[in-house]
Amino acid sequence: MTAFDLDDAGADMTEPGRRTPWRGGPLRTAADSIPPSGLVLLGILSVQLGAGFAKELFAALPPSAVVFLRIAAGALIMGAFARPRLRGLSRGAWAVGIAFGLTLALMNLTFYEALSRLPMGVAVAIEFLGPLGVAVAASRRRIDLLWVALAAAGVTMLAPWTESASVSWAGIGFAAAAGVCWAAYILLSSAAGQRFPGTTGLSFAMIVSALAVAPVGVTTGGADLLQPHLLLIGLGVGLLSSVIPYSLELNALRRMPKHVFGILMSLEPAVAALIGLLILGEVLHVQQWAAILCVVAASLGSTRTARA
Repeated sequence: MTAFDLDDAGADMTEPGRRTPWRGGPLRTAADSIPPSGLVLLGILSVQLGAGFAKELFAALPPSAVVFLRIAAGALIMGAFARPRLRGLSRGAWAVGIAFGLTLALMNLTFYEALSRLPMGVAVAIEFLGPLGVAVAASRRRIDLLWVALAAAGVTMLAPWTESASVSWAGIGFAAAAGVCWAAYILLSSAAGQRFPGTTGLSFAMIVSALAVAPVGVTTGGADLLQPHLLLIGLGVGLLSSVIPYSLELNALRRMPKHVFGILMSLEPAVAALIGLLILGEVLHVQQWAAILCVVAASLGSTRTARA
């Protein structure tokens, strides 16, 4: 799950002269030397690595505490690069920014709860129905019904119809809720891009999100949140899941068409399944791989037909 759905966020986030984490310096030079498609794939890999490390933290901390560490780390780092200015904000901007932040908080809470109950690839595939739904809803093409049916078939194959299934209905419910939040997040990110300069809308949302998650995260995490090694891992999760992929994708979108970006992002559920296998040892059944590929194909199809 990326920090920001840039394919639907609005072009103003990538205009020259905006203050972004890549503006100037050696990091920008290094990023410019990598093809934009490579940056997108690195961003996807970073997000899923972050999710993998977060899932490993569940052995020491509950999901809500891990969410707090992730969002707090991301808010601190993003705030340093793009400090939001509160003076002069309209009521509409405040409303959008707060709604954006609360949606971000709920999206991460529900996704991490799903991640604690499902294999990574399965959780991401179900959550991916959110942005797919936004893309299909914005289209008037009959062929998009095919992509809806294909995605629905994938989710049906993932459902635990037997008692021996390796997934749970609760996990599917949390992943589906995360997908709904992701859909709302896409729409609110576009609205925030129109009301906040540069990347400050995301920074504002992350601060709101950190404040919203703090009570439950601190309560459930307790004194364990003060352990140095857990704080360090939490910082790494925040970097991998939020700051790094957002910066990579932002740089890539300056140099590639949005529809190509969307096609590459469609690979995310498959990458999640591979990371789950390599890092967490999550071996999926053939039917689960087929289901994930159905969701990937549906996302690819909706992106291509939207371009046509």
